[in-house]
Amino acid sequence: MATEKDKVPQDGIILAKKTTVINSKTVNFAELIPVNLLYFHSKSRFMLLFVKHFLFQAIVSSAIILMIVSGCNPVDNSPEHRALIVRDSLLKIDSLYKHRIDSIRIVKIKESNERFPIIHYRRTALDKHLLDSIRRVYAKSPNTMDGYRAFTTVNRKDIQYFRYGDTVMIPDTIIKDLRAYSFFPQYYPAGDSIKKILFVSTKYQCYACYDSGSLVRFAACNSGEEHKPSFSGRYAVNWKSRLRRSSLDSSWVLPFTVNFHLQAGSAFHQFDMPGRPVSHSCIRQFIEDAEWLFKWCKGAKLDSNKQFIPFTGTPVLILDNFDYSRRSGGPWRDITTSKDVSIPLPEKPFEVEEALIPISQIPLTSRGSLTNRKRYITAEDTLRARGLIREGVSLRESIDYNKLRRQKALAKAQAEKAKKAEHKPEHIEKIPEKPTEKHIEEKTELK
Repeated sequence: MATEKDKVPQDGIILAKKTTVINSKTVNFAELIPVNLLYFHSKSRFMLLFVKHFLFQAIVSSAIILMIVSGCNPVDNSPEHRALIVRDSLLKIDSLYKHRIDSIRIVKIKESNERFPIIHYRRTALDKHLLDSIRRVYAKSPNTMDGYRAFTTVNRKDIQYFRYGDTVMIPDTIIKDLRAYSFFPQYYPAGDSIKKILFVSTKYQCYACYDSGSLVRFAACNSGEEHKPSFSGRYAVNWKSRLRRSSLDSSWVLPFTVNFHLQAGSAFHQFDMPGRPVSHSCIRQFIEDAEWLFKWCKGAKLDSNKQFIPFTGTPVLILDNFDYSRRSGGPWRDITTSKDVSIPLPEKPFEVEEALIPISQIPLTSRGSLTNRKRYITAEDTLRARGLIREGVSLRESIDYNKLRRQKALAKAQAEKAKKAEHKPEHIEKIPEKPTEKHIEEKTELK
């Protein structure tokens, strides 16, 4: 039995007895066991618990990993499994790429929206005093050219066509870069991968050119009148000509012609701009815009027979249709600021339907080269069913004025010839010749 009472250290931890009797001998544990192993300071105890905790965590974690590894199936090296891994990897890469592209687009959209200040417009009717002021302030002269370009673009109308009583839009700010007045977005996200593309809005009588998604040109235009409209749909540039006379009327001189439909003869070119759709399906422009577009766009490629390959030139999309029920002007007169309208652009421009052109809009001399004649024959019915041609409106046939002039000239020449033939005597009595001495002698000899 123990001969000495237990002692409790100051930290309150009960330890083994210092002495005891073993085999009739008193053994002093203090002599056999170092004190530092029998008495633990409170800090040492904390450290021991800390180590024990993390050792336990490590052991448990190792056991779990071992269980997972031991329970897993053998590695599948089949071609199908490898293909699945590759596909998953590509999907992850594609997801990261799209996230990066989306981030870049957000930045571009923000930058483009902040490129120009908001421009406010004042709509007013022209009295004599204001008309004189506009002709002076926005004159087509070197000193006022920036104002002229901005004012005529905003109103889609050249300065000489403004008359007393006309309604005009007057911008509060004149900016040389006409993109500031654009009805199209400054950035086109779906066009990032498209080098060049051109959009036309006949509704708002304007067009926009994009290069890799960025708006590089905004311009006013006057499109086709109701009986010869510029039909909406997908086109592409075919050929260009710096100065061309119309194949229908040689008196029409068309600078900077850019053809986008071979058979119909539809094209961009410079011509008078009265502020309304008035052309024969073509897109009229101011001379400055016509020259720029002529240099910027690309024509179609040629095949081995030197024929244009369809849809290989700069894409052209006419997006909408003008409201011909409106008697004057257009919806561009209804806005109050440059941010009021943003024309929506297609997410997949190359999937937009090819333009439907009625066969009546194709000159007779060009119909033989149509590749899908039936589509042109049924186009008008389709357009009427869609409500794109107003009820009671008839389309005007393409007229070859050059041919009419030739026929008229030929008919006039034939009429004059017939008139001369009418006045020419049918029989003229022959007056006998006066007999000469030789004739008398010959006559006498015969007798």
